[in-house]
Amino acid sequence: MRKIKNSVAVITGAAGGIGQALALRLASEGVHLALADVDEAGLMKVERDLAGKGVEVSTHVVDVGDGKRVEDLASEVMRRYGRVNILINNAGVALLGEVGEVSIADLEWLMRINFWGTVYSVKHFLPILRQQPELAHIVNLSSIFGIIAPPGQAAYASSKFAVRGFTEALRHELAGTAIQVSTVHPGGIKTGIARRARLGAEADPSSRETEIARFERLARTTPEQAADRIVSGMLRGQTRILIGPDAHLLDLIQRFMPQTYWRLIGPVVEWRTRHS
Repeated sequence: MRKIKNSVAVITGAAGGIGQALALRLASEGVHLALADVDEAGLMKVERDLAGKGVEVSTHVVDVGDGKRVEDLASEVMRRYGRVNILINNAGVALLGEVGEVSIADLEWLMRINFWGTVYSVKHFLPILRQQPELAHIVNLSSIFGIIAPPGQAAYASSKFAVRGFTEALRHELAGTAIQVSTVHPGGIKTGIARRARLGAEADPSSRETEIARFERLARTTPEQAADRIVSGMLRGQTRILIGPDAHLLDLIQRFMPQTYWRLIGPVVEWRTRHS
């Protein structure tokens, strides 16, 4: 099992949810942290929560969909720490609505953050990670919706399938180097992502609360449990990290029923939504 004490980790989307939990979990391992998010107030709170943990913490207000700002982030972190050992691309947003209900602008907004944000971070931090004399690590968060694609989630699933493909290819390209690459596929996690989700421009506004309630009833795993699973997977050198029993089950069903999985999953989801 690898050692990460005194490493420097960059975490995007660190002001809440899984990102915040990862910051606290990595601090417990003695990892120094560069935390990035668009939510400055949330970053300040996480920084206060980390006070007294014995690690250095820097906060950076960053829109990961802005490539120039991510390039500047890499420079800021290098000036502060002189190195980066771990990059965790966690920042992400959600978009509710069927294909006919979401606009091109909606799709561009989501892809800019979920997919291009990951690409920008990898491109600007990869040269830094290559310089590390010891093992370095890139962790990109996809989703269980990077494995299955439910109706009403075409936009989000597209972005997470893209992250999955990008990360798997990157892992193959970096095989034999000192950089380890992991893809993370969380199932339902109790975060605020559904509440913050954008509704498609042509979607019925009344559907918003229904979809949020559906997600919240199905989300069973806490951010802390997710963070613990990610860090344990990193330490064990796992390249594919599934989070939650739902993710493991859905992955298995998709493998055995790649064309027809929704015939089985869809009715179960509807039943659990009504009876939770």
